[in-house]
Amino acid sequence: MKKKLISMMLTAAMVASLCACGGDDSASSNTDNGQNTGGDASAANSEEQPAGGQETQEAQAPEGATTIEVWTNDRHDLEYVESMIDQYNQSNADGIFINLSVITEDYQNMLALAYNGGTAPDVVGANSLPLNTFADTGILDPLNEYIDADETFQKVNEPYEHAYEGLNLRNGNIYGVYSGMRSGVRVEYNKDLVEAAGYTEIPTKLEDYIDMAKAITEQGGGDTYGIGFTSSSPFERLLEMSAQVSGVFYYDYVNGKYDFSGYREILELGQRFISEDIAYPDQQAVDNMRALFAEGQFALWSNASQEAAVFTDQIPVKDFEWGVAPVPSVTGEIKGALQTTPSKSWGIVSSSEKKDQAWKVIQYFQSEEFIKGYLENGYCLPISTYMDGVIDKSKIGRLADFSMLEYESVYPQPPVINLTGDDYRVVFWNAVMDYVDIDDAIEDLNTRYNEALDADVASGATKRLVISDYDPLHPNNGTMTYLEE
Repeated sequence: MKKKLISMMLTAAMVASLCACGGDDSASSNTDNGQNTGGDASAANSEEQPAGGQETQEAQAPEGATTIEVWTNDRHDLEYVESMIDQYNQSNADGIFINLSVITEDYQNMLALAYNGGTAPDVVGANSLPLNTFADTGILDPLNEYIDADETFQKVNEPYEHAYEGLNLRNGNIYGVYSGMRSGVRVEYNKDLVEAAGYTEIPTKLEDYIDMAKAITEQGGGDTYGIGFTSSSPFERLLEMSAQVSGVFYYDYVNGKYDFSGYREILELGQRFISEDIAYPDQQAVDNMRALFAEGQFALWSNASQEAAVFTDQIPVKDFEWGVAPVPSVTGEIKGALQTTPSKSWGIVSSSEKKDQAWKVIQYFQSEEFIKGYLENGYCLPISTYMDGVIDKSKIGRLADFSMLEYESVYPQPPVINLTGDDYRVVFWNAVMDYVDIDDAIEDLNTRYNEALDADVASGATKRLVISDYDPLHPNNGTMTYLEE
């Protein structure tokens, strides 16, 4: 197998050529926020990725074999994926040789540039590729015909049960099929500190949760604290997810507009963490805060299923037992879905002249054998009920503590907009810190987001998504309509 790790910065001329694709530069959009902020959409997964570099290993395809070029931006699973590709290259009866390249910088731009220049691969990792840039412009091909003709693939992957509007599905066309899931946010907690404060379980009501954090801080006497927040998207780590399970979301699907009004109570409660000196007083980068949690400096931390590997292997917790619990809601009741993230999908580039062989590669990547090993190595959680029943869960360690909750779901992608100014997560954390007034923050966000949405709809850059029968507990189940006005 020939493997390439590519790390490079694009010149201004290269970026200009991307604009000629006919896209709206939403390759730089944040897929969680639904806005164009100039950041890589794959950045949401960056904390799971080790540092990139450059490496080349050359090997020749057997004589007469068809080489299928595969690009991915995933590095955390490279050891496993490479070993499985080596196995396939040495034993497959399809006459196919897989050549894997790992793109460590500017993945979306690199792919668009390669497509424009006629050098695009055949198969691409499609997790982070926004459909309005890579599907609507014809760079990716729909996979429906291949999926429909392959009953085994359907059984293992359940593609139609896990087709999510705006993520891998557009107008009935599937552009990638997910192999796994990253859980929604959980509370990771220091059992010793929690129990010492008189608690035997994590409260389900946010106000009670804050009271517990305060009791832990007071008991610590300035040496330990109740909770820690990272400097990287702190609002997202707990308060935004508490809002979600309380039935609050930033996009009003029924009326097709952005609406941040429901966050007021969450923000008022969240201010207590700061105004009452409950939180660890120094918000640092993610890994620094993880290390402080592992050292016992604070009791409560919030993040998704990647923490299973972090606290067992990368920054191991050694001196206390740590638990995992659901995030609290405002009332203690679950009124909305907790957002989870589907992962590991593959797409076929429309310029490929070897599409049938490209599909055979995807068949292998998403075969029962391949996915079983992937899941049992702890790279993600199973997305299909079939694979959930196949894997040996005794092999996945603490990842089992992050298994899907009944109310976890994938939200339809809100319209991608060209927003001017700070996004809602930054503004809301500033409100929690009392840098801005809560009502002013909400009014500002409602104004800026909807002005951007109206302008982008009017220009044809995006469409207004409406779900008239929207259900906050099952957000992906409604009837979705795209409006051009």
